[in-house]
Amino acid sequence: LTVNMSLYFTVMRLTKPTLFTNLPATCEDRDLPGDLFGQLMRQDPSTIKGAETLMLGEMLTLPQNFGNIFLGETFSSYISVHNDSSQVVKDILVKADLQTSSQRLNLSASNSAVAELKPECCIDDVIHHEVKEIGTHILVCAVSYTTQQGEKLYFRKFFKFQVLKPLDVKTKFYNAETDEVFLEAQIQNITTSPMFMEKVSLEPSMMYNVTELNMVTQADKGESTFGKMSYLQPMDTRQYLYCLKPKPEYAEKAGIIKGVTVIGKLDIVWKTNLGERGRLQTSQLQRMAPGYGDIRLSLDLIPDTVNLEEPFDIICKITNCSERTMDLVLEMCNTSSIHWCGISGRQLGKLSPGAFLSLPLTVLSSVQGLQSISGLRLTDTFLKRTYEYDDIAQVCVVCPFTSNEC
Repeated sequence: LTVNMSLYFTVMRLTKPTLFTNLPATCEDRDLPGDLFGQLMRQDPSTIKGAETLMLGEMLTLPQNFGNIFLGETFSSYISVHNDSSQVVKDILVKADLQTSSQRLNLSASNSAVAELKPECCIDDVIHHEVKEIGTHILVCAVSYTTQQGEKLYFRKFFKFQVLKPLDVKTKFYNAETDEVFLEAQIQNITTSPMFMEKVSLEPSMMYNVTELNMVTQADKGESTFGKMSYLQPMDTRQYLYCLKPKPEYAEKAGIIKGVTVIGKLDIVWKTNLGERGRLQTSQLQRMAPGYGDIRLSLDLIPDTVNLEEPFDIICKITNCSERTMDLVLEMCNTSSIHWCGISGRQLGKLSPGAFLSLPLTVLSSVQGLQSISGLRLTDTFLKRTYEYDDIAQVCVVCPFTSNEC
């Protein structure tokens, strides 16, 4: 509060009320007070009828202090200038600026001066600002006016407050054998009150489409893996998973996808207390670009389960990740359990930089269980360099007959 000559200046933060918390006092029936404490609590209008011993009451209380402000929330403040004198004040200009560590923002709804302010009248203004920086913030409120005698006066007041971090966000990336990228986001509530997580979504970069893996389909309806009421208690952590796939126009360009490090950004929306909303958007998330070497071999098609000693088909994708043309020769080497069907040592032809070819192959397994597909060799005849590919994928080999016949 500031009193300066004719004007009385008031600034108050606008926040939602909170539920009243009562402190129950109880004792055993055989104790001296008997049921006296229970009667007093039942007569207390602030308690919940039938649940008087709970600390949560039915009434609302106005905030008694400035409270905490968290990043992503909206800061609201009420500013009032009251003419406390018996004279008319002219040309009143009220200005409110918010000073952060990096910028100064004008929050005033109007920058024009009020022609005159009569005694016992006031000028009111409500300012709003979505907080986007953590650290120290200073609300600078300034008032200039002219007295009835023509004297120009000016005064200002500073209100300092801290903006805290509400969430701790950690990310992990997993690069699949295909061009898919899996993102795990760990979100922790580091405030002192529970949050209702309204939305946690991933906005992918222009090269990717995203699939959210946080839903379970039941009876043709999608339900969150965290339940219908998505509350995050203080200091609790929750994991969200997303799958990013290259768009078709980029999936064929191996060189472009290989060098992509920007994945997208997370958009998080929550509510606290009585519906106060907050929103955070991370900066662009970046991953380490995977290194595939000169040649990348991946599988476009492979069955999950195959029969013992029965041939099955797979489709390999061979991509030239180098900056030179290759002339490739394919060799297939049998292992103790995996046997290749076809001609080894055949020419695959020339492969330009960034180009790929699909190669259908036939394999059979002579051993049951989980078997690794191994034994492919690619030789570049230009440089006389051989690339070995083992443990490309795994298949489950089962016996189609009875155990005695196997």
